[in-house]
Amino acid sequence: MRMEVDQDLCISCGACMDICPEVFQWNDDEKAYSVAGEIPAEYEDQAQEAAEGCPTNAIKEL
Repeated sequence: MRMEVDQDLCISCGACMDICPEVFQWNDDEKAYSVAGEIPAEYEDQAQEAAEGCPTNAIKEL
């Protein structure tokens, strides 16, 4: 599983990092991004929850 954050849609709310900090971090533009290439199996559920909880639907599974 891979996740991508659409930088044009991200509003920097930080919800994804609250839910799954092992996968999502801030970039230099203070927008969220996925630090994991292939998301480890133990974080897949949390990453999916973060995507579902994104208020702008900026996180997509690839």
